[in-house]
Amino acid sequence: MRRVCFLLKVRSDRVEEYRERHRHVWADMLTALSRAGWRNYSLFLRDDGLLVGCLETEDFEAARAAMEATEVNARWQAEMAPFFEELDGRAPDAAMRPLTEVFHLP
Repeated sequence: MRRVCFLLKVRSDRVEEYRERHRHVWADMLTALSRAGWRNYSLFLRDDGLLVGCLETEDFEAARAAMEATEVNARWQAEMAPFFEELDGRAPDAAMRPLTEVFHLP
C-alpha cells in the first residue's frame, strides 16, 4: 500500500463553503472512490485555504484513472473547480501532485 499526500489551494473567500460541501459528499462519489482503490482518504484545510490531502492506495495513477472514468467524478470535479486557485484549466484531481515522503514512523 502506498501513502500519498498532496497540496491544493482553496480560494480564501470559499473556505467555509468548501468545508460545508465536504460535510455532504455524494454517496455515489464515496462509492466510486472506494471502488477505485482510494483508502484512508482525508482532507485537511487550513483557514488560509491550504488543502492537504492524504490517502492510501496500491497505485495512485491507476486509482486516479479509475476515478476519471466515472461520470460522478466528472460532475464532482466540475462543481469543485471554482473553489481552487492555480488549476491552469485542469480539474482539481488532475492538479494533485504527490509530495515526496522523506520520513515515516510506522
